Amino acid sequence: MFRTAILRSASAAARVARPAAMRAPVLRQTVTPRLAVAWKPMGIRMYSAGGALSKEEVVTRISTLLAGFDKVNDPKNINATAHFANDLGLDSLDTVEVVMAIEEEFSIEIPDKDADGIHSVEKAVEYILSQPDAQ
Repeated sequence: MFRTAILRSASAAARVARPAAMRAPVLRQTVTPRLAVAWKPMGIRMYSAGGALSKEEVVTRISTLLAGFDKVNDPKNINATAHFANDLGLDSLDTVEVVMAIEEEFSIEIPDKDADGIHSVEKAVEYILSQPDAQ
């Protein structure tokens, strides 16, 4: 017991008597100067909606689509009010093909009940303009 007490006091005295260089290092926060990094502009991708389609743009795209359709009897009859059957000579199956081509052109899906009502360029333009997802 006496031996343990002497060893404890000796080790405590040795700790106090140690020079500062031999003590455990104390962690200190240091501030290092940093160089300012110049800001470089970079492209930013916005997920906001683009501008809406104009009526003239939609009429032009549909007219171009119909002009490329080989079953149209007279391409001169293609205008903003042209009826698919009466003015362009398209039958019901051709009208379905035109509606499918319009879906692809504007990246939309037209339900069957709405597709049944599209029989003219004017009706197609109205439907496209009413769709917010049309591109």
